Amino acid sequence: MFVGAHREATGSYEYGSFKRINFKEIVRYTERMLDETPVDGINILNEKPLHAALKQWYANPDDRLEVRVDGFIIDLVRGDLLVEIQTGGFSPLKRKLARLVERHPVRLVFPVAKEKWIVRLPKNEQEKTQRRKSPRRGQVEMLFKQLIYLPTLMEHENFSLEVLLIREEEVRRYEEKKAWRRSRRGWVTQERRLLDVVESQIFQTPSDLARLIPTHLESPFTLREFMKAAGQPEWLARKMIYCFRKMGILSPCGKRSRAILYTRQ
Repeated sequence: MFVGAHREATGSYEYGSFKRINFKEIVRYTERMLDETPVDGINILNEKPLHAALKQWYANPDDRLEVRVDGFIIDLVRGDLLVEIQTGGFSPLKRKLARLVERHPVRLVFPVAKEKWIVRLPKNEQEKTQRRKSPRRGQVEMLFKQLIYLPTLMEHENFSLEVLLIREEEVRRYEEKKAWRRSRRGWVTQERRLLDVVESQIFQTPSDLARLIPTHLESPFTLREFMKAAGQPEWLARKMIYCFRKMGILSPCGKRSRAILYTRQ
């Protein structure tokens, strides 16, 4: 577990006895990678700030970055372990991960914003940049939003999943053509920036993930009872139950009225 601390005048964040992130180092790292001759045609021209910052934070001195393995580009190689950092959806990784785990130990690193600050860039020269803290707080359980695309991969002995709870800035810009959208009213995400890594949790087996099922929830139970015990909204509770069923952690065992009953395996 990584415990976040304070920001210093140097622009760094201290992580107890672990690592320090220096944002100037991230910039220098990105510039160096762009200037260097790509290995096997590799470059980071399309790399986003959050991904670059997490990779720089995660890397040890002996790690190798952007390495071609079995025809795929791997973010980070640490000995025999292949590390993929994914700040977006898991669906595009299904084929890649399924092939890699057959020959290598693979760890998928996924950040969840425990705290987020929204930065709105000025629409015009008369306005100023606005920054506010989002009321939403992310939890480890948010990983199930993406895990639905590859739940059975958790059963493979070569696969592990690491969730990083982070603090981040989400920078938004205004686009007039998208002003009709009710949710953002024209504001679109330009980039995400890492501020702090608060905590890390590693899941190596389905049983590790099963610890996220509330211990006080008695079997059998319905979706509604699971929602209440876990303190999660219905959309996320459904995804959690789906993943647990695919991993063999839960199974349906009948109905109560019209509601499906689930029990632990």
